Amino acid sequence: MEISKLISDRRKELGLTLEEVGKVVGVSKSTVKKWEDGFISNMKRDKIALLAKALKLNPVVLITGEESVDYNPQTTEDLELQEYLEELKNRSEMRMLFSLAKGATKEDVMQAVKIIEALKKDE
Repeated sequence: MEISKLISDRRKELGLTLEEVGKVVGVSKSTVKKWEDGFISNMKRDKIALLAKALKLNPVVLITGEESVDYNPQTTEDLELQEYLEELKNRSEMRMLFSLAKGATKEDVMQAVKIIEALKKDE
């Protein structure tokens, strides 16, 4: 199957809008539409991974167009975990937060989340 058709069919099967898929992938809805229409056929690896996550597909399906590749939810969970690990690896302030949260209770973490959300609203 053509990858463009596969993207379109899967998005519709999941009841997702172009905008919803674009938000997960970090692109505009017009970019998603161009993928579906076959106007853009080359995607960066990070976009393939995020699109696979949005469409609940194995990323290999988006590369090969082979529908026989089984979806494994673990794959998308691993991708999310890899994103978190990259943040920890590349941002010392994230490591500091993680380090401080290690021994925290759930209530402590929830209070910290509220504080961070309040700070983000003030931005």
